[in-house]
Amino acid sequence: MSVDYDHTSARDLSTFGYPQELVRKVGSYASFAAGFSFVSIMTTVFQLFGLGYSFGGTAFFWTWPAVLVGQLLVALCFAELAARYPISGAIYQWSRRMGGSVVGWFAGWTMVIAQTITIAAAAIALQVVLPIVWSGFQIIGTDTSVASRDGAANAILLGLALLVVTTLINAFSVKLTARVTSIGVTCELIGVALLVVLLFGHAERGPSVIVHHTNLDGSTGYVVPLLVSSLMAAYVLVGFDSAGELAEETHAPRRTTPRTIIRAVLASGVGGAFLIVAALMAAPSLGVDDLGLGGLPYVITSQLGTFWGKLLLLDVAFAVTVCTLAIQTAAARMFFSMARDHVLPFSKQLSRVSPKTEVPVLATVVPGVGAALFLVVNIGNAGLFLALSSVCIMLLYIAYLLVTVPLLKERLAGRFPTGGVDETGRPLFSLGRLGVPINIVAVLFQLVMAWNLGWPRAEVYDPYGAGWAVHYLPILVLVVTYGVGYVAYRAQKPAYEAAIGLTPAASSRAVGVDGIDGLEGEPA
Repeated sequence: MSVDYDHTSARDLSTFGYPQELVRKVGSYASFAAGFSFVSIMTTVFQLFGLGYSFGGTAFFWTWPAVLVGQLLVALCFAELAARYPISGAIYQWSRRMGGSVVGWFAGWTMVIAQTITIAAAAIALQVVLPIVWSGFQIIGTDTSVASRDGAANAILLGLALLVVTTLINAFSVKLTARVTSIGVTCELIGVALLVVLLFGHAERGPSVIVHHTNLDGSTGYVVPLLVSSLMAAYVLVGFDSAGELAEETHAPRRTTPRTIIRAVLASGVGGAFLIVAALMAAPSLGVDDLGLGGLPYVITSQLGTFWGKLLLLDVAFAVTVCTLAIQTAAARMFFSMARDHVLPFSKQLSRVSPKTEVPVLATVVPGVGAALFLVVNIGNAGLFLALSSVCIMLLYIAYLLVTVPLLKERLAGRFPTGGVDETGRPLFSLGRLGVPINIVAVLFQLVMAWNLGWPRAEVYDPYGAGWAVHYLPILVLVVTYGVGYVAYRAQKPAYEAAIGLTPAASSRAVGVDGIDGLEGEPA
């Protein structure tokens, strides 16, 4: 049946003006794995548990479901778009069709910068686990903490080695990438379940720990520390849209991708919630100097002993690898999709698909090299980890806003298509009458979180007093990103507008395999 669906999907893709260049080798589970592994709770909760606890104490748990609900509303909006526009470069393609060429261009530009930085931020997570597993992984110096000079430098070295591996896997074939990602997600799901069970078995206190406010500083009120603490959840629960990046390589994407986007968010949210509660219950000490600085590795090594502790940490290291691989895959497809529309410099080379490996090789290499550069230029900066995490997630939220805001505008104007069918003849995923209220709340949530992430707090961006440039890094990044972006846009504008003017289904009114209106023209 997949062969028939692939033929239908290829014909469907042609209505958007694109030939079937990528090979459809991604099934339903691999599509789910693409979204789940980008979120990767084993990677990011391990990285950032200490951040959330340091500011919010035991009450920081409640920031998790709050952010989860907000991101689930965003995911529902994305699921509707994925059903109607099953095209690689999802955020760019959705934004362009909802908001017009300029909005789409800057959404795509923001996304490729954010994804490239996110690859770097994910890669350095190996430092959190590998030196604990074996001291031989601490090649530079002796201090393993990413907050130290030695730890930050060693994190960069391990991260660069990981980028070489993920780039080679991604460039080899989409089938290998999908297989590694699927195996990694299976191991991660098993690891999360096993870790939760083991930690519950070593509980030092009951689940009521989450209803207290131990170590939550209320001297200036609870709102400010909980807003900072919520950054942990904000950092983790992103990237579920990456399932949409593989739409042109997925069997029956109009039916498959919307469901895998939602499943990725829900699975990550539920798994992460249990993991946080289990860690708070099992921690030998709730002191900030212990749990705040040591995080989950402290709980695991203290309670589970050498064998189980190191085995689970190896699973975390594998999850970090697969997370980095998934982010790079998503970034490669974004580069490919934008280059195909002549959006980027060297578009011809970036959009070329290798007949041998069946992947856009240069589009895969570029984000890998870019991520390596982001790591190298920060050698000697102990604040690298948190600064990179904060900046890349801020940019991701802004890119998401460049989709949900134009989408809301289309809904309110009555132009968003609600009909259509998928590859199996069933109705496309739709929010129906709930679309407008869900979209409104999603936009409000994203605005609050983008502001929260971009607020240049010293305790987030410059906790070690590195200087004003680090303190105001989010503002500097925004100025540079959109300053360079404007120059790049002006340079590519003629070729870009000529390319999208030739796209048959550029209108936001294309709806389904058997219901595409085929209207031409770009939304103003």
